[in-house]
Amino acid sequence: MVQRVIAIGLIYSCISGAWLILGQTIHLRTLEQDDKLKDAVGQLWGTAQTQRAPQIYRVDRITRIETGAQGESISRSVDEKRFLSLKSSRIDVDLSLEHRRKGLLWYSTYHVRFAASYTVSNPTGEYLTLHFDLGLPAHRAVYDDFALSVDSLRIADVPIRAGHLVHPIDLAPGQAVPVHVSYRSRGMEQWRYSFGEDVNQVTDFELVMQTDFAAIDFPSDSVSPTSKTRTGDAWTLKWRYEHLLTGVDLGMIMPGRLNPGPWVRQVVFAAPISLFLYFFQLIIFTTVRHIELHPMHYVFIGAAYFSFHLLLAYLVDHMLIHYAFAFASAVSIFLVTSYMRLVVGTRLAFVEIGAGQFIYLVLFSYTFFFSGYTGLAITMLCIATLFAAMQFTGRADWNAVFDREAARSA
Repeated sequence: MVQRVIAIGLIYSCISGAWLILGQTIHLRTLEQDDKLKDAVGQLWGTAQTQRAPQIYRVDRITRIETGAQGESISRSVDEKRFLSLKSSRIDVDLSLEHRRKGLLWYSTYHVRFAASYTVSNPTGEYLTLHFDLGLPAHRAVYDDFALSVDSLRIADVPIRAGHLVHPIDLAPGQAVPVHVSYRSRGMEQWRYSFGEDVNQVTDFELVMQTDFAAIDFPSDSVSPTSKTRTGDAWTLKWRYEHLLTGVDLGMIMPGRLNPGPWVRQVVFAAPISLFLYFFQLIIFTTVRHIELHPMHYVFIGAAYFSFHLLLAYLVDHMLIHYAFAFASAVSIFLVTSYMRLVVGTRLAFVEIGAGQFIYLVLFSYTFFFSGYTGLAITMLCIATLFAAMQFTGRADWNAVFDREAARSA
């Protein structure tokens, strides 16, 4: 009995080592594909976008007195920017999600429609030329239907330089004019609106965001919306502030789909727990029922068990993950039951052994589809296995069992 358990333990260790190699292979494949494909998707679709609030500034010519190399005083005229605050901001953002798959990974890409109306004012008592400076959200992006209008006058030749839209606005004392900017673009993973790198003053601000997806999430270093309204699988989110001092962004993280590569890696790395429970219940069952299983039988059972993960790891490259899971499960169960039918008969192969594999392989692995509940599900399965073993062996005469095994060994 002891020798048989040691042999089974060695078989288990070898198969667990194979899972470790397979899991590491999947991990490296996933990282390699992510490095290559994420950049490719970004070039085709666009990267994460951060739309920065426009800067409003006047340029003043000032004279600076500097000390020369010989200690003499040198006067120098330089242009200095003096920044002003926007009087108001009214922004509408529509986000439309579209997942794209490359290799073992899904990427959360999106369409964005941005429309903003800013009010620029001259709070002084003199005529000023203010500069409206709006940085575009991403360098590698396409902006369709880009429009700029100042005081309802459409600017035909949009002045864009080095990724910035800079347009001069002449204002009389106390005058305020609306500036409207709109465009459609595409990005990936998240969209943000930034007030600037430092703490900035925000006055009469409102941003309304429409989504066509229900699983909303906000960046950890961002401001949550002041109101939220859900309509089916869509949200209307509003950020409304009368007067705010902040250096924090607001934004949205696009919901992701289950990525086959990382998911399969988790299943593979947890497989030794699954096989341990399966071998444990198989040893208990065959010992109490006086069924002779040679360690070589465990070799073939373990190999068929491993075939599920090996097949799954490469099927997810070519079909949806649920289809790959179902096909790999069917193949592994067929291998075990068709083999054990020749060893212990049809009934035991399909009922006790086949049902055990379905529970410990298929259902165990399926719990990984429910993120956040996997640990609890595995714990409950371990407890259920212990309970079943205790109930099944409660009336067993272990002395007789071990004496019988010792007699057979002799």
